[in-house]
Amino acid sequence: MLIDIATSEVSLKDRAALSEWNGVILGVLSHGQSAPVHLGKLLELAPGFAMAHALKGLSALMLGRRELYAAAQEASETAQRALEAGGATRREQLWCNALQDWLAGKPSQAIARMEEALLINPADTISMKLSHGIRFILGDHIGMRQSVEAVIDAHDADHALRGYALGCLAFAMEETGSYDAAERVGLEGLDYASDDAWGLHAVAHVYDMTHRPAQGIALIDGNQAAWGHCNNFRFHVWWHKALLHLDQGEVQEVLALYDTKIRSDKTDDYRDFSNASSLLVRLELEGVDVGDRWGELADLAESRTNDGCLTFADLHYMMALVGDDRADAATRLTARIAKDARADTEVANIMRDPGVAVTKGLAAFSDGRYDAAFAQLHTAHPRFQTMGGSHAQRDVFERVTIEAGLRAGSLDATAALLEQRITQRKGAVDGFAETRLQMIRDARDLQTRVAAE
Repeated sequence: MLIDIATSEVSLKDRAALSEWNGVILGVLSHGQSAPVHLGKLLELAPGFAMAHALKGLSALMLGRRELYAAAQEASETAQRALEAGGATRREQLWCNALQDWLAGKPSQAIARMEEALLINPADTISMKLSHGIRFILGDHIGMRQSVEAVIDAHDADHALRGYALGCLAFAMEETGSYDAAERVGLEGLDYASDDAWGLHAVAHVYDMTHRPAQGIALIDGNQAAWGHCNNFRFHVWWHKALLHLDQGEVQEVLALYDTKIRSDKTDDYRDFSNASSLLVRLELEGVDVGDRWGELADLAESRTNDGCLTFADLHYMMALVGDDRADAATRLTARIAKDARADTEVANIMRDPGVAVTKGLAAFSDGRYDAAFAQLHTAHPRFQTMGGSHAQRDVFERVTIEAGLRAGSLDATAALLEQRITQRKGAVDGFAETRLQMIRDARDLQTRVAAE
C-alpha cells in the first residue's frame, strides 16, 4: 500500500495518482490555486478513489452556498459507491462518513470523524486541517487548539508538513489569547513552509489583536511568497493589511486596497464578501464616506437572501443590504433567518441565537434606532463566538454593538464592553477603543456639568 505526504496509507494503486493526491494535500494546506487542478487530475487517474470525492464534497460545503449542496450530495453518493467496491482504508471511510454527516446537518459529527482519523495516525496533517477548518466555521476556538496540540508532536522536524501544522497551531493559539506563543510558533512555521498563508495570517492576527499595525504591515509586505500563490485567500490577506492601515488612520490607503485588491474581483464567495462588507462598516463607523461601494455588494446580497447555509455569511449579507438601504430585501432576509431558526439543526441553533438578534440589531442600527439596536446586539454579544470566523472577523459586530451603545447613551454598559474587548487584547488599546473611551469620558463630563448647573 502506498503512503502519502501526510504519512498515511492510501488505497491508490499507482504513483502518478499518489503524486496528484500529494499535490491536493499541499494545495489545501497552503490555500493554493493548485488544489482543484490536482484534484481533477487525480479523479481522472483514479475515479474510484473515494477520499477524493469526499474532499470534493466537503470543499463544496465549506463554500457556504446553498446551490453547491447538490454537488456535495452527488460527490457523497459517488464516494459511497466507491466504498462499496472495497479496498478503502479506514481513514478514507471516515472522510466519506464526515461528508454524509455534514450533509445531514451535523458538521460537529464530521469533526468527530476527522478526529477519529487522527487517532489512527496523529501525523495525518490533512485530516487535522479539515478538523481545524470545520471547527473554524463553527467558532470552536478551544477545540481547534486542543485538536492541533494533540497531534503536533507527531509533526516533528522530519515531517514534510510540519510548517503547516505549526501554522494551524499558531492560529489556534492566537484565537485562544496566547499571543506571544502564536507569534513565535507562526514565524517558526514559515521557516518550514514559506508558502503557509494560514500561518502568516495567524501572526498578522496577533499584530492586529495586540495593536502593532506597523509590524503587521511589514510582515505581510515582506512575506509575499507565503500568500501570493493563494486562491481567494489572498484577498483575505489584503483585508488584514487594510485593517492594520485603518488602525493607523490611513483611510486613503484602506480605500485603495479595497478597490484594487480586496474587491478587485467581484466574487460572491461569502468569505470575499465578508471581507468587503465588514471593511465598509468599519470605515463608516469612523465617519468615512464609502461612496457607491455598497451597491455591488447589495446586489449580490439580494441574490443570496434565501441561502441560509451559514449565519456568519447571512449577517454579512445583512450588512450590505442595510448599508445600501435595501429595506425590502433586509426585511426578507430577517424573516428567512427567523424561519430557519425554528429548524432542528446545528446551523439553526446558531441562526436562533445569536443570528436573529444580530440581524434585528443591524437593521435597527441602520434605521437610527440605537436603543433597540443596542438591546438586540448586547443580548447576542455573549454568543458572538458561535457565529464562526475569527476574533478579527467578528470584531465588526463588537464595534457596531459598542457604537450603538454610545449613540443610545448606555455609557456604563458600553464601557464594560470596551473593557472586555481590551482585556481580550491583553490590555492593548487600538484606535477604535481609544476614540470610544474618549467619547465616554466626554459624555460623562458633559453629564456632570449639566447636573451641576
